[in-house]
Amino acid sequence: MEIQWYPGHMAKTRRMIAEQLKNVDAVCEILDARIPRSSRNPDVDGLTAGKPRLVVLNRADQADREATKDWSAHFREKGWAVLETDSKSGAGTGAFSSAVRALLTEKLRAYAEKGQTGRIIRVMVLGIPNVGKSTFINKIAGRKTAKAEDRPGVTRTKQWVPIDKGLELLDTPGILWPKLDDKDVGLHLAFTGAVKDEILDTETLGCHLMAYLAEKYPEALKTGYKLQALPEREREENDVSFGWRLLEAAGRRRGFLISGGEVDTERMAKILLDEFRSGKLGRFTLEEPG
Repeated sequence: MEIQWYPGHMAKTRRMIAEQLKNVDAVCEILDARIPRSSRNPDVDGLTAGKPRLVVLNRADQADREATKDWSAHFREKGWAVLETDSKSGAGTGAFSSAVRALLTEKLRAYAEKGQTGRIIRVMVLGIPNVGKSTFINKIAGRKTAKAEDRPGVTRTKQWVPIDKGLELLDTPGILWPKLDDKDVGLHLAFTGAVKDEILDTETLGCHLMAYLAEKYPEALKTGYKLQALPEREREENDVSFGWRLLEAAGRRRGFLISGGEVDTERMAKILLDEFRSGKLGRFTLEEPG
């Protein structure tokens, strides 16, 4: 699977990030707690090398609690500060300012020694499209400053956002890779809505998600779709074939039937993705550290 999606504004964003780094004290990277690896742009490490880093595991309310603990420990081992948040409800966002100041303890001490105690801290906020970056910024700012929509690629220009009298954020547009050639990364981004749905066939995407959940979170599928048991996977059956049988079973329970008594698996796939993305189906993490 190769997803080609690199509009001109993303190339422009990359240049802007490089140019603005000299104006900030730290970098805050917003990740989707359900897919911490896939929602990390690997270019960020090179672009922001040497800057103190705060990683925000956003949408932690939709992620597997134990997996989020593992990911937090993983990033702290790299020497980065970590914050677990749900930007929609605001859970965890209140600790942002104190987390930034703790991260910059040495730098703030150096400023104080130079008599610059009132110097404003500036933090660049980065994240791929649709990880909840704008919603997060609006929550910690206490007002609607950044445009937020539940679709990728909304923020298109940089903007400085004051948080308190001593802290400002530089909001940046979401930036993806020029090419996503890792199948799992592409699927995970598509599952969570970080890439536009039109890029991949919805029914095929639903098949892949069903197959994954059946392997890792079977009880959630049985409970969510009132299935007494899941179909057994046949030897050497691929994800699409197995996932289609799961879609059919779930769709039949939901009553999504079309002419001839066949199941409308495309409709079921759309429902599955909606319920996965909204958290209605349960709390899932699709990746493990290491």
